[in-house]
Amino acid sequence: MYRGLSLSFLLCAILLAPQQLGAQAFGSDPFTRQGDTKARPLNIEIRSSLDFSRATATGANGGSIAIDPNSGMRTVSGNVVDLGGSPFAGSAVITGEPGRAIRIEMPSTIKLSSATGGSVEIVDLRTNLSPAPRLDIYGRLEFAFGGNLLIKGNVSGQFRGRIPITAEYE
Repeated sequence: MYRGLSLSFLLCAILLAPQQLGAQAFGSDPFTRQGDTKARPLNIEIRSSLDFSRATATGANGGSIAIDPNSGMRTVSGNVVDLGGSPFAGSAVITGEPGRAIRIEMPSTIKLSSATGGSVEIVDLRTNLSPAPRLDIYGRLEFAFGGNLLIKGNVSGQFRGRIPITAEYE
């Protein structure tokens, strides 16, 4: 029997409406090129949340759980034991002007909290995007995202947080 507390992780990514994206962009109309007044606004749809599934901490030293955005595979290390469940990488679809290059930004660290007052962090958030992402001929770009969940000390509960994803035309 494990001496630790059971942990359940679920991260709900934030769905940003085009109006929210505009507040984070530059200029009076962030989605148009100079002289281009008909570009479609960018829209982000979260298809699935980043889910680290269930685990238990077996000591006060903690550990980590990593989700690879390419394969969706989970790797557990340190004093953390996998309790099963279905972990998966988050996924999103961006729609906008066909063929346009875009820039996607995500924070490097996200703090998650539980109703019991505990907290954990996701670090090294990453996607499976190419270095220069571009919308396809239909104006769509699908991608997955993952990261490393750091567990420090004895914490328990179902942890939740939001990942602000920003997309802008290049």
